[in-house]
Amino acid sequence: MAGMADRNVGAESDAYAGGGDGPYTRGLQGSGPYTRRNRRGRRAAGVTAGVLVTAALAAGCGPQDPGADALRQPSARATTAPASPATAPTDDGKGGTGTAEPSPSTPPASPSAPPTEPPTTPPAPSSPAPRPSTAPPPQVLMRTGSEGAQVRELQARLRQIGHFGRNPTGYYGTVTADSVRSFQAKRGTEATGSTDADTWRKLQSMTRTPTADELDPPTERPVADPDKRCLTGRVLCISKKSRTLAWMIDGRVVSAMDVRFGSEYTPTREGEFPVYWKSRDHVSTLYDTPMPYALFFSGGQAVHYSADFAANGYGGASHGCVNVRDRKKVAALFDQVKNGDKVVIYW
Repeated sequence: MAGMADRNVGAESDAYAGGGDGPYTRGLQGSGPYTRRNRRGRRAAGVTAGVLVTAALAAGCGPQDPGADALRQPSARATTAPASPATAPTDDGKGGTGTAEPSPSTPPASPSAPPTEPPTTPPAPSSPAPRPSTAPPPQVLMRTGSEGAQVRELQARLRQIGHFGRNPTGYYGTVTADSVRSFQAKRGTEATGSTDADTWRKLQSMTRTPTADELDPPTERPVADPDKRCLTGRVLCISKKSRTLAWMIDGRVVSAMDVRFGSEYTPTREGEFPVYWKSRDHVSTLYDTPMPYALFFSGGQAVHYSADFAANGYGGASHGCVNVRDRKKVAALFDQVKNGDKVVIYW
């Protein structure tokens, strides 16, 4: 068909070149063999051109004018067409040519592992706040300042298990309170220093009933050998060396007890004196302190019970008097001694 179109076009060129009224001219103006031939040639040329256009479109060759191509191409096709393999991104993210393949020297990136969270320990369930105890506190049986047979038993029981290092005195002072506090702390109970019912029951369960000698030992220290002046008559025989008082009748010891004396600034006088005054509930007018069961023998100096001595032991001193810490013994002594009986104080 292309050859036929070329021949027809050449014939038309010859006809125009000849001019005048030749056969071609007449064919254009009238009806003749050239007129029919030219119509057939134009139809053939149109068919040929259509075939060429169709072949060009089928082969993918578009016009060089991008504007004309844009007019013919629907806009939706440009936006929805899949990306060409030639523009696949390279390793650095820029466009490349050809089909993108992973480089042999660079292994393909492995999918990153999802971030892991550190294990968390579930919070421990909060324990409910302890309810305040509604039970009444145990009854306090003995405390600082208490006196009597039960205090003496308490001290004897504490001494059995090593919490009280002295002979029982029957007076609940600071030494006894410290001993009770030590016992309570070792048993894991509140260390108050006071003896309540619970403390007393625990102590009783751990000890035995004290004997008479444990409850009423004669003295903390052995009684000293008596001075020769003490071997006759009724004598309060008092040794500063052993710190003891022995109540003696005709050389026989009736009772004995621990005593303490005045300090170096208020020393207790030494020698032989008579008892000249007895005062059961005496109070010192000079120091305004109680001096129960006082047996005066020299001026203002007397043998008497001392709560401070019972509480604090030999940590203190008197103002010159002879202090006795066992209230029971000094009370019995007070009842037995008469005015005029001798007092002998010696080393």
